[in-house]
Amino acid sequence: MKETQIIAFANHKGGVGKTTTTASVGSILAAKGYKVLLIDLDAQANLSASLLKNQEIDKTIYDALINTSVGLPIYPIRENLDLTPATLQLAMVDLEMASVIAREKILSELLDKVKANYDFILMDCPPSLALLTLNAVTAANGVIIPIVAEVLPFNGLIMIENFINMIHKKLNPEAHVTGILITRWEKTNLSKQIEEGMREKLGDEVFQTKIRKNVSIAEAPLEAQDIVSYAPKSNGAQDYLAFVNELLEKLHINK
Repeated sequence: MKETQIIAFANHKGGVGKTTTTASVGSILAAKGYKVLLIDLDAQANLSASLLKNQEIDKTIYDALINTSVGLPIYPIRENLDLTPATLQLAMVDLEMASVIAREKILSELLDKVKANYDFILMDCPPSLALLTLNAVTAANGVIIPIVAEVLPFNGLIMIENFINMIHKKLNPEAHVTGILITRWEKTNLSKQIEEGMREKLGDEVFQTKIRKNVSIAEAPLEAQDIVSYAPKSNGAQDYLAFVNELLEKLHINK
């Protein structure tokens, strides 16, 4: 691989699987031998809590955004997998950076200093389209939108895609929707109808792989593990393995 793949997992709706997807994809890519950096941009810090276990944290992404001379704090998780953690302080970033010039490009500049060390940088965005998600998409060369097969999240897709298109035009010509990932899929008529409607309207933009609803996916973070490490034979783990293979194919990267 030559160019670092910088991917934001974004959706302004919560509970769609952004954090689980970031952790699972990152862990699988690392196991395949790719160097991966995960960045937690959500003030809830669920990605950090589920992967860092009891590791002591000195600096977080908040410190780097507020004072760029600090640089990105990077913590090793396991072989090939690193994490820049989050903190509840991130909730204040929009206010604290309100008067900063070119504040939407701060994360991009921080990543410029470390991206040569990684094949993939994966960003877990907060459930909003505010400054942190703006920074992530401005830094990214691809955006994956996890979405639950329900009516309201489907309607919100237009808002996210307009947001990404605006950034593509004004801030980052590389920003684009890599694809839409259906999560928490169930064998119900509603799930099937929504999925069919999405595929009809959006075609290849929707990944063929979908992540089935699976109790192990909810249990894994409680054990401070990703789904593949926690329950490798579960539907959730098998679906994420299939998804990563599909993603690599879509990015024209040898598996």
